Amino acid sequence: MIEVSNIVKAFSGKEVLKGISATFQKGQTNLIIGGSGTGKSVLLKCMIGLARPDQGNVLYDGRDFYNSDKDTQQALRREMGVLFQGGALFDSKTVEENVRFPLDMLTDQSAQEKQDRVAFCLQRVGLEAAAKRMPSEISGGMKKRVGIARAIVMNPIYLFCDEPNSGLDPLTSVKIDELIKEITEEYQITTIIITHDMNSVLEIGDNITFLYQGNKLWEGESKDITRTNVPELREFLFSNKLLREMQN
Repeated sequence: MIEVSNIVKAFSGKEVLKGISATFQKGQTNLIIGGSGTGKSVLLKCMIGLARPDQGNVLYDGRDFYNSDKDTQQALRREMGVLFQGGALFDSKTVEENVRFPLDMLTDQSAQEKQDRVAFCLQRVGLEAAAKRMPSEISGGMKKRVGIARAIVMNPIYLFCDEPNSGLDPLTSVKIDELIKEITEEYQITTIIITHDMNSVLEIGDNITFLYQGNKLWEGESKDITRTNVPELREFLFSNKLLREMQN
């Protein structure tokens, strides 16, 4: 479980996050939604240590990330897997080398142990046949799956996904959603997904947090979201064609 408490973050005097508190449960796909510029990605960066909040705490199963010593913070980072929006693959490395990179950087495993773990992760995302290919030789959807394999190669307890469906066609987006959902439940990971994809919200969102202009305006289950009375959330939801059709 991850708990964020009263997270405040400002850039150049402009407050981007205005006291965000939320709880993200183990074994669930926890989605953070909202329009552009609402603070979603900044909140994720504060959670994983890429941006330090000006105020507030982030607790990982009760462990205070920002009020811990350096060794504890490093240990917590090793328990995190991150799928970046653009994939962030190394163009000069093969698929298997990209997946192995965290093991090379952060572990003392033997070459055989690394090879076995990489092979398992590639098999888990259905890419064992692409191990020797370069990123330029695979599709966008395959790159996302490579990113997922790399994100789980260290056996993370916490998984962060920033717009995992960005740039993908609808069918591939569904497959990526299903894969993240399966991995979350299979390994009982605490998964947090930044997204604006309403299909993801309706199909795999166990818990939804809605941000608007740096404030949390709604939190709940996906089955309840279309019945919201929060005007900003209703405007966000029903500007989406899929949800307009559902209402008619």
